[in-house]
Amino acid sequence: MNPFSRHVAIVLAGLLMAQVLPCLLQSQTAVAQDSFPVAIQVDAGKSLGPLRPIWRFFGADEPNYAYMKDGSKLLGQLGELSPQSVFFRTHNLLTSGDGTPALKWGSTNAYTEDSQGNPVYDWTIVDRIFDAYLARGVRPYVQIGFMPKALSSKPDPYQHKFGAGATFEEMFCGWAQPPKDYDKWGELVYQWTKHCVERYGEKETLTWYWQTWNEADIPYWKGTPEQFFKLHDVAIASVRRALPGAKVGGPDVANGGSDFMKGFLKHCVEGTNYATGEKGTPLDFVSFHAKGSPEVIDGHIQMGINKHLQAIESGFQSIAKFPQLKSLPIILGESDPEGCAACRGDRYGYRNGTMYSSYTAASFARKHDLANKYGVHLEGALTWAFTFEDQPFFAGFRQLASNGLPLATMNVFRMMSQVQGERVSTESSHALNLEEMIQKGVRGRPDVAALASRSNKQITIMVWHYHDDDIAGPDAEIELKLDGLPLSAASAQVAHYRVDQHHSNPYDAWRRMGSPKEPNAEQYLELESASRLAMLNASEPLEITNGSGKLAFKLPRQGVSLIVVECP
Repeated sequence: MNPFSRHVAIVLAGLLMAQVLPCLLQSQTAVAQDSFPVAIQVDAGKSLGPLRPIWRFFGADEPNYAYMKDGSKLLGQLGELSPQSVFFRTHNLLTSGDGTPALKWGSTNAYTEDSQGNPVYDWTIVDRIFDAYLARGVRPYVQIGFMPKALSSKPDPYQHKFGAGATFEEMFCGWAQPPKDYDKWGELVYQWTKHCVERYGEKETLTWYWQTWNEADIPYWKGTPEQFFKLHDVAIASVRRALPGAKVGGPDVANGGSDFMKGFLKHCVEGTNYATGEKGTPLDFVSFHAKGSPEVIDGHIQMGINKHLQAIESGFQSIAKFPQLKSLPIILGESDPEGCAACRGDRYGYRNGTMYSSYTAASFARKHDLANKYGVHLEGALTWAFTFEDQPFFAGFRQLASNGLPLATMNVFRMMSQVQGERVSTESSHALNLEEMIQKGVRGRPDVAALASRSNKQITIMVWHYHDDDIAGPDAEIELKLDGLPLSAASAQVAHYRVDQHHSNPYDAWRRMGSPKEPNAEQYLELESASRLAMLNASEPLEITNGSGKLAFKLPRQGVSLIVVECP
């Protein structure tokens, strides 16, 4: 199946399953077996090099949620993870409309034309979006798109349909068309960049990422590849004209292994630039997307982490064909378990609870491993999930929070934000081999493994118990040995945080209270408490002998633990 057909199939399957299988619930039907032993060894004295914070990138289709009630709240929580180091990418920053959001839709009306066809620029809404980011410690990953109606070569119909009764093709309307005038397109991008520099300052805007469009290798772009190369060249030349040192890249395609991706990279390396006539197009980073592919198997969800990792590997291989690009930062501009954040229904119920959160922990660790395998600089892996305003509680969207309540997955990001500094060696008796996971996923024994770091006097260990099948299974009885501690120390302080069915998980708390459609004020406060990253045990001493210490704990299936060791 070609990449476009596969993408169509994923989205259509999501829409179909959301309608046809409304009674399919998360399956927890298997009888739990006895627990099984797992030995994990962490050597804090063995550095594997800097641990890049690849988790700090997020995004969504709907830009206008950023300044609404729940969106503003969540942006603040994202910014708290690592102030001024978190980036947000969104579609529709140049799309025509009055700013009213809808599923997979948003607008800013940045560009219109007067009766004589002269450009009219209005930055009011796009400023409001970027202001919302920056006020909360988040920076823009600027996506230059989509096509304003007044510039579209085929403007009608303009706004797409989405949801019941709509076909995949009906989503791609006038906003996905090439410009009728590339000079006006270039001037729009120049004026927008110039405005951003004037409003936010050169020092600030130089920290942003700038890229053109979204997934131009599928019908998000209705032109030819060559027309996209021209669109991109003109846009990047315009950004650099207003901000000479801007960090520019792309192409944020759906399939990093596609001929489109390879053609784009070849054009940037050795082609003739459509805007300047010179050889090549500037690239400060390379970006592509990678998604998994869950299925319904025997009445339960089976995740497709292998497909996700295969897609990442394919993109790395495409980039590796160009020696000139090997040292460039790579950003997975969307990196998720599947392709449709705005699709919902019981078929997507796994997103609310610990299936999604444990998948996040396991997959991010393997992204690091894949980057090490290919010797590439993986700068970021962007989670295409945010929140959806004015929707039912726990509706099944792929999101980080529901009605202002951070979900279990958000608490895994809170964990990952603490795993920083130097990556250190870990070994686990139940960690799956990377190659096995790429080829087969996690379909037999579970993946129980760890990612660990050291920073100053702190050692942080994230441990997960992941399986592709959303069914019950035995706990892991973990014996954690920690080596490389200070030889002079007799003890250290340990804090243990947990995401599982009963911790850091408002969805399960909501179900235990009877799944109220509209929680009352007291219930909402209880859910807010359940949405925080929970400490499993209060801080307690860890005995150290000859630079080593031991911990023992149970980790349920689809659970994630964070162990924070403070050395004297």
